[in-house]
Amino acid sequence: MTDLAGDNVVDAASPGLLRRIRSRMPLLVICGAGWLALMIFAAISTDLLRPYPVTKMDLSARLAVPGTPGHWLGTDELGRDVLSRLMESIRVSLVIAFGATVLSAVFGTTLGFLAARFRGIVEHLVLTLADFQAALPFMILSLSVLAFFGSSMTLLVLLMSFYGWERYARIARGLAISAGAQGYAAAVVQLGATPARVYLKHILPNVASTIIVSMTLTFPEIILMESGLSFLGLGVQPPDTSLGNMVGFGREYLTRAPWVMLAPAFVIMLTTLSISVVGDWLRDRLDPTVR
Repeated sequence: MTDLAGDNVVDAASPGLLRRIRSRMPLLVICGAGWLALMIFAAISTDLLRPYPVTKMDLSARLAVPGTPGHWLGTDELGRDVLSRLMESIRVSLVIAFGATVLSAVFGTTLGFLAARFRGIVEHLVLTLADFQAALPFMILSLSVLAFFGSSMTLLVLLMSFYGWERYARIARGLAISAGAQGYAAAVVQLGATPARVYLKHILPNVASTIIVSMTLTFPEIILMESGLSFLGLGVQPPDTSLGNMVGFGREYLTRAPWVMLAPAFVIMLTTLSISVVGDWLRDRLDPTVR
């Protein structure tokens, strides 16, 4: 009787628990988070899971249709396995986007803190640079830099890291000024804390949630930017591959072998959509101004 009663209590509590989970995280957000987890898993374990080396060619099986035994997503014009190249492309694109997003956030937040700390000329200079960056056609600048210096993974990450830094600078400056006007920052200064300690130990944790939300909004934009540059032939260069690189080479076979282009395009679409959905949900949960 006791076990039966306990089972009834668990059964009765389970629907309530599921309702609370669904109310806190909508189904669309769950799907987006699941897709992102799948992409991260594919990027981490691609060396173990991909069926063939990225550069392995089989001219006898070129342009094999999806579902062919041994080539579940088909092959490209050189007989290379699309699934293997897709997994490697996911890793390369995510590494570029993640590295560029982190560098952009660190650079912009640092300038924003400097503007809030020194004010005057420094603040005016940072805001002027931010306005210049916002008005600059970044795609044209990227094409010019890559065409002049050549394309490499390091240069591509550094170039992408300059995209969107003005957002972090404005956010960090505004939040730092607001936090500095509150009592806790002044109290810490009176206790003898250095400015670096005040900003890193006390102000930064209070603005971190807003910065993280901004990163989730910039991340898909950088993925699309890298894909566009690779599509134009100035991004990731062979034998390396990325999602934009695969779309660029697959466009020539769109009528004969559409799967070569559609597979990476589908991944780009779902990944950027998932990041945007999860980012919007995080903004609603973490941003105190929205609440």
